[in-house]
Parts: sequence; C-alpha cells; structure tokens
Amino acid sequence: MGVRKKQMAERLKEERSQLVYAKLNNCPTSPRKMRLVADLVRGEDVEKALAILKFNSKEASRRLEKLLLSAIANWQAKNEESDVENAELFVKEIRVDGGRMLKRLRPAPQGRAHRIRKRSNHVTLVLGAKNNAESQVK
Repeated sequence: MGVRKKQMAERLKEERSQLVYAKLNNCPTSPRKMRLVADLVRGEDVEKALAILKFNSKEASRRLEKLLLSAIANWQAKNEESDVENAELFVKEIRVDGGRMLKRLRPAPQGRAHRIRKRSNHVTLVLGAKNNAESQVK
C-alpha cells in the first residue's frame, strides 16, 4: 500500500471511530411511516430527539426511541472515560431503507385474489459528537 493511501485509510479510520452506529433490521413497519418519524429527529441533539420521540404518538417513534437509546449505549461502551452530557451528541445520519416484503393473498369477488404486501424496513442511525468535530477543525 502506498504512503498516501495508508495515510488516507488511517484518517478515515480515525473519523469513523468518532461515529457510533446502531441498526434496526426487519422492523415490521412500512418505510414510508418510519421516514415520517425519522425526519423529525434528523440533525437534532440527542436529548431533544429523545423528547420528540417520547411524546410522539406514532408507533414508529417507540422503535426509534429504543434504537436511539441503543446508539447512546454503544457510544458509552466505546468512550468509557467520556461523559454523555459533555460530548454533545447529535443524530448525524438516519437512514430508512426498505426491507423484506411478505406477500399475502386476500380473497376478492368472483374468485379473484388481491395481493397484500406487508412491508418492513431497515433503519441505520449514526451519532456524532459536536465537540470532537469542532476540535478537529481548529
């Protein structure tokens, strides 16, 4: 491996070490319904995002709240010496992709059948720390 390629790989590895990921696979909610809730918390601070999800009446918000708590726990496991309040964590990225689709048949008039598609989704949540990003810029 060349010197520049090695330096770039090390820099990317260092940047990714500051990020924390949490994934939710095969969630039995349609991606469209989940995206409505995910758009509410994208780019928000963790405390504000938790408050939004806690008081939202949609069913998808309960699942996203649990996923966000999991991402915070992952950050704490990665940075044991740091404090969550001082890190100023925020939702850097949240992606909702389509998952597996269960196909069912519903009886229709005159011997026909209609197809029912029960959709699911995959959610990827990435947390970033504001104070780490500012110190790298300076």
